[in-house]
Amino acid sequence: MSTPVVDIWGPASPQARSSFPPAPAAHDEWPLEGGTAWVYYSPLNRRQLTRPVILSDGFSGGSTNLDEIWHGLEENGNFRFVSELHAIGRDVIILGYHDRTASITANAETAIECIRRAIHERVGVAKLAVGGFSMGGLITRYALARMENDPGLPDHETATYLSYDSPHQGAWFPVSLQAFTHYATDKWGDVPTLGPVLRQLSGLLNSPAAKEMAAWHIGKVDAEPAQAPERLAFLDKLAELGGWPRSVRKIGVANGVKTGVGNGAEAGATAVRGDGETLQDTWLKIQAQGDQIVARLQAAGDEATMVRTSGLPDIDGAPGGVFTMQSPVGDTGSFGLAALLMSLLGNVVDPGVITTSCFIPSISAVASGDITDPKALHDPIAAGDSALDAFHCAGRNEGHTTMTEELGAWLVNEIAAE
Repeated sequence: MSTPVVDIWGPASPQARSSFPPAPAAHDEWPLEGGTAWVYYSPLNRRQLTRPVILSDGFSGGSTNLDEIWHGLEENGNFRFVSELHAIGRDVIILGYHDRTASITANAETAIECIRRAIHERVGVAKLAVGGFSMGGLITRYALARMENDPGLPDHETATYLSYDSPHQGAWFPVSLQAFTHYATDKWGDVPTLGPVLRQLSGLLNSPAAKEMAAWHIGKVDAEPAQAPERLAFLDKLAELGGWPRSVRKIGVANGVKTGVGNGAEAGATAVRGDGETLQDTWLKIQAQGDQIVARLQAAGDEATMVRTSGLPDIDGAPGGVFTMQSPVGDTGSFGLAALLMSLLGNVVDPGVITTSCFIPSISAVASGDITDPKALHDPIAAGDSALDAFHCAGRNEGHTTMTEELGAWLVNEIAAE
């Protein structure tokens, strides 16, 4: 079971892990307008902020849980990212937010405040490294670009920008899963036991952050999949700032492969099907190209609702970081979450569930292509394709923001080479 740094579904999932071993006490804690920064000095720096590395949290429900993000960074069983940064003399600042579903631009203001505080507290003149995990990479990308363009803000004094499986070209929430979540919320959102969970999940998918990240979004079961107005507005704002910070070296990693080999989810296959007490022959399919019925949703005694897509690529099976959810009983992924909800609603789920699918395509994480292009999704990524100055892709398609030695060590080496 993978241990992500950022748990996509977070506390909204009915199988969410309720607690994590406590993180060590931070050497310093900075209350920020929209969040908190926890400072861990390198043992080499005598408890002074000398060479700061700011690591931003990403998209999930609620506020940042330091114990959880520390577990993903340090106690993942693969690579101790904070310890390795400390070993090269870097001080680590973990940046969290009061609301991880808030808009990217809103949380970017918190990131700017954190950068300014780091510059103020820093001893010496060493430049910063700033970046984040998942949506945290977008938040810090926007924050640095805004600092370069706003004459009212100081120089960000940053040498390196880094991202870890960030949705530079957009994220993918399966349309069938979005539709099922909204449908179930409409039908059973008032049920005392499962209703609050359904409302949370539907709200998460309809949050400002999700709308800004998702390449295709539906706000209700019968909506047409498209970029949300919030995403279009965010992209316009980012473009006005030049798209990227210009005076930094940009590096990033993907939890997916660069070879073009997908994750094995076969386009058009039925991912999950449930039938029983509350549902009749309800199923969700793996996204395929062209016109397709991606879901059949039917509450017992009602007419069936068919969910159609047109012109979408076969993105569920694309190479990239896949949906994960840390829990005591296993990784539910994307369609696995739908299977769990169907079971909790009193239905029997067919065996052989295809539990997970692509969340951040590799070409999105390394900013090398358009995820709406089916060919680009599955083509190998060449060294010169990326908008990043340097990037590294995983050797296999693995859980989104899973910290591995392969990716973590590459980042540490790049930061050490500043």
